[in-house]
Amino acid sequence: MLKKYLDKNLIEAGCDEAGRGCLAGSVFAAAVILPKKFKNKLLDDSKKLTDKQRKELRPIIESEAIAYAVAQVSAAEIDKINILNASFLAMHRAIDNLKVVPECLLIDGNRFKKYKNIPHQCIIKGDGKYMSIAAASILAKTYRDDYVDELHEKFPQYDWINNKTYGTAKHRAAIEKFGITIHHRKSFALLPKQLEINF
Repeated sequence: MLKKYLDKNLIEAGCDEAGRGCLAGSVFAAAVILPKKFKNKLLDDSKKLTDKQRKELRPIIESEAIAYAVAQVSAAEIDKINILNASFLAMHRAIDNLKVVPECLLIDGNRFKKYKNIPHQCIIKGDGKYMSIAAASILAKTYRDDYVDELHEKFPQYDWINNKTYGTAKHRAAIEKFGITIHHRKSFALLPKQLEINF
């Protein structure tokens, strides 16, 4: 059973990202402030849900949340500042866009770069522990999936509709055969070391 809050007296925003380990495309993050009395039996860590369940939950979260926002950091930005900093930046951008200012941030994971003067709590596997983080994980995942599906239309040879730009054998084989796109993260190991790519 997911917990409703860490502190019932504070306005808490749950934050999570999606696409950190991918070989291409933006990393996405979401921030969600849920009502203290929010209930939904289906809500869970997005990785434990089916695509259909995530799509079912997204409009519920968006309609019932006190505030929510989704943001992204591009592959070019990731290459400049590295993926860890890009994940923090995506979360910061999402928090920037919340219509209600949170008093505390619940962050999925073990590290975070402080956001302004708002206290935060890092929670390992938080998307499976707190409702607001689980909600953020669902929004980040579904928005990124929609974005990747659009990219797939332009670059179908990489099979992004199925691998969501993760480094599957089929994706890596396509990189070897066709080279890379403007959406690939050049700072990542796109192919095994014995194979080289000319950027």
